Amino acid sequence: MQLPRANGILLHPTSLPSPYGVGELGSGARQFIDFLAETSQQFWQVLPLGPTAYGNSPYMCYSAIAGNPLLISVEVLHEDGLLSSEAIALMEHFPHDRVEYDQVAAAKMPLLRQAYAAFTVQGTPESQAAFEAFCQAKASWLDDYALFMALKTENQDISWFEWDEAIAHREPAAMKAALERLATEVHFHQFLQYEFFRQWGALKDYANERKIQIVGDIPIYVAHDSADVWANPENFKLDEKGLAAEMAGVPPDYFSETGQLWGNPVYDWEHLKDTNFAWWIQRFEALLTAVDWIRIDHFRGFEAYWSVPGGESTAMNGEWVLAPGEAFFKQLDKQLGHLPILAEDLGVITPEVEALRDQFEFPGMKVLHFAFGSDPANPFLPFNYPRNCVVYTGTHDNNTTVGWWGELQDWDKNNCLIHIGDVSPDGIQWDLIRQAMGSIANLSIIPMQDILSCGSEARMNTPGVATGNWTWRYEYDQLSGDVRHKLNTLTHRFGRPPQS
Repeated sequence: MQLPRANGILLHPTSLPSPYGVGELGSGARQFIDFLAETSQQFWQVLPLGPTAYGNSPYMCYSAIAGNPLLISVEVLHEDGLLSSEAIALMEHFPHDRVEYDQVAAAKMPLLRQAYAAFTVQGTPESQAAFEAFCQAKASWLDDYALFMALKTENQDISWFEWDEAIAHREPAAMKAALERLATEVHFHQFLQYEFFRQWGALKDYANERKIQIVGDIPIYVAHDSADVWANPENFKLDEKGLAAEMAGVPPDYFSETGQLWGNPVYDWEHLKDTNFAWWIQRFEALLTAVDWIRIDHFRGFEAYWSVPGGESTAMNGEWVLAPGEAFFKQLDKQLGHLPILAEDLGVITPEVEALRDQFEFPGMKVLHFAFGSDPANPFLPFNYPRNCVVYTGTHDNNTTVGWWGELQDWDKNNCLIHIGDVSPDGIQWDLIRQAMGSIANLSIIPMQDILSCGSEARMNTPGVATGNWTWRYEYDQLSGDVRHKLNTLTHRFGRPPQS
């Protein structure tokens, strides 16, 4: 699919304003969509929406398909009569500028249990029927996920490969006993997924009605401690104990001198190929019901992936292993048609990776923070862009532009000034936004932190740092009239508003 000439905002839902400690899928999300429409934006890019594990990274989830219960709006549950005013008032003591994940979860999960109890007693026949229909339609992944989460609770959150061997290896008798023993808890987790996707679906409809398309994100890897690996161990390179025999990561690069050791088990691509990539195709099919475009994280891993032997402490001793990307994308096209896909093609990119991307006409990514550290052949410089790409000032893995500028070496800074002239009174962040919007890239996406002129304190993620990330939030009153005017004016000036 061809991207229009357009602009959009990168903002994860956890960063939305709400009085309840974390961004939710309620009025704060609708206000953000109204802001996008008012400023002539056409895209909202989010990070993966799954239920996060230790470290709260949306790229390390308990499921590749499920939604994060922390995003469920307690406000909407109150409107539906499932929570009292007094109950949701208990959530209003949290900071508004950051997410305290552990504290929010400790307060919110009991409320979600209250809502579930109310739903089982007083849910309307229509809502009960809708819930049952949801459970039946999503059973291929929901049943395993709900049982997995119930077992996690029963086992004090330890990893599945540390559970009793019978249930860790899904022996039929142990599975049957667990389903009987944990029936109520399984039902609760099914309800959470029903409510998440009900609220998200309503929000997506609200966005689409205002001509806003949502860009979702599909991580190439899933967490080792996830329902996906527990339920489908044959898809991954595991040893007989269920531990990762080969781990994912990337070699030393811009972000880390020792590379990044992600720890996820890599895929058994031969087995996946033998199944016509059924598990992968299910992931794409599921995400396409929730978003309009899919950004494939770490696209280069479909051509070749960095494999590190189990037990290593850094990613330095890995090797590149070929992956069947061409066969996979042909099968994806065959089964689902040519999909609206964006390729995250950053990092160690070879001609083979570029050829795979171009064979399927996927737009790649350009990041202005990477543009000024070398010579005029740098592919991140705007005059080197193809039209079929997406340009960012920075991504969720970069510092904010204000923070980036403060840390930039003089040589890079002088190169940047050759392109932009002197830093304008609006600040370096708006100068880079103009560079992005003024480029020939069909789509420019700007992190919300740059729109709001935030410094390093608003950085979303520091690669290689396991904790303390993903916490930033904005407050609604930061969307001042000046911000709205600047964004709308530049969007029109550079030919990126919606076409009537």
